[in-house]
Amino acid sequence: MAVIIGLLVSACSIQRSAISGDKRAYGYSWQQEKQIGQEADQQIQQQYGLYDSDELQKYVDKIGQEMLAVSHMQRDDTPEGYKDTEFFFRVLDSPVVNAFALPGGYIYVTRGLLSHLDNEAQLAVVLGHEIGHVAARHASQRAFEQQMGQIALMGGAIAGQHFLGIPGGDILGLGSMAAQMLFMSYGRDDERESDQLGVEYASMQNYKSAEGAQFFISLKRMSDQSGQSLPAWQSTHPDPAERATSIPQLAEEWRGKGYEQTVVNTDEYMGMVNNLIYGENPREGLTRNGMFYHPELAFQFSIPEGWQVINQRSLVAVVNSDQNAVSIMTLDNESAGAEASVNVFLNQEGITTTGKSSASSGGLRAFQAEATGQTQDGTQLKFYLYSLEYDGMIYRFVNYTGLDNYEAYGRHFQEITNSFRELTNSNILNIQPVRLRVVKATRSGTFQSFLPSNLESLAINVTEEDLAIMNQVELDERIEKGTWIKIPR
Repeated sequence: MAVIIGLLVSACSIQRSAISGDKRAYGYSWQQEKQIGQEADQQIQQQYGLYDSDELQKYVDKIGQEMLAVSHMQRDDTPEGYKDTEFFFRVLDSPVVNAFALPGGYIYVTRGLLSHLDNEAQLAVVLGHEIGHVAARHASQRAFEQQMGQIALMGGAIAGQHFLGIPGGDILGLGSMAAQMLFMSYGRDDERESDQLGVEYASMQNYKSAEGAQFFISLKRMSDQSGQSLPAWQSTHPDPAERATSIPQLAEEWRGKGYEQTVVNTDEYMGMVNNLIYGENPREGLTRNGMFYHPELAFQFSIPEGWQVINQRSLVAVVNSDQNAVSIMTLDNESAGAEASVNVFLNQEGITTTGKSSASSGGLRAFQAEATGQTQDGTQLKFYLYSLEYDGMIYRFVNYTGLDNYEAYGRHFQEITNSFRELTNSNILNIQPVRLRVVKATRSGTFQSFLPSNLESLAINVTEEDLAIMNQVELDERIEKGTWIKIPR
């Protein structure tokens, strides 16, 4: 179900473009964009978490700052107001292969993306591409077009799921403008322009920018392997095969302008991703045999049969197969106890309490309530609230579905919340994530011949083809002695 965030802003901003220097209309002023980015940045960090490696964070920032130095944000003819903008480059602790930018200079790459790159030149093109989105102010351009057309903005909720018409910004805790910018889809022309800028910036720093094409070949293979269309974040992007062809052509144009493109830095890059967590990190939560376990926080609760778990750093959502009932668990760091936590939700405007009482979950102090409310389109919802006190923290479950469906799903909500317990199983408490072992081949042979025979024993689902795509090779491709390869362990 599409999530609609209606943000119709009456005013626009006429400012000079950092790319062309010409005046054009934007949905927001540059100062507003920086404020929006700053607001959303803290929420993104809370939602996904930063990858726990200062060395890797500093490395990505170093390459990002190199790209920024030759970008349209810091040139002699850059319009005033842009040059003093500070950019932030962050590595998110997510296995999803993704990179994105927020307005005002906030750029993110995931550890999942880093595992699929093969050298520093590829990283430079990706970061240059994202700088291009910020410099061209693509999100603000799209916002202006939406305003002029008076079209409600289509947003998304966590992990691409849409929950009962509740705006994604509400679930993420983002302000309205931040939510709009985060869920804004770039057009294909925007993506092509950012590809051009990414290649330009990387070439100006003498990176072999044609290397960036290999990443888009990997994206195409990931899409083909799944048998599905591209992920939602790529739905408005040019076809990866097109980009794999255009990027080397763009690189050659910059070579013709006198920019030597010799820097690849494979050794340094492989050294940085050695020991990188690969796939889902089970210490942040895993589902097994109908239970959700969180080894780091030492708790567990049951999952109704057929329901899906969406595990984020800041919340755990459990959704039924029809996606019309959901349980969302978050940490409440503000309330003094379980009852106060439930009351915070009940005291919101538009929420009508229908009953509340003390409760207990495995001997833990808890409080529960039922309430009703409605969405902006008038859909009637019924909520089951449940907060409990455990290990010095307050866990709050917000469970809801359509009013007519509550009788069917209410028992599932209670199954989830009432099964919350301390995790005591030592095997799960001590589980460790899969990490990449990056080595140089000590012999020649097919890539498949280097793969371990016990992939099924890993704590994640991974196939031989997954690993070939990650290494940007084919399974039967010959790997020469001395070639870097990435293998999970």
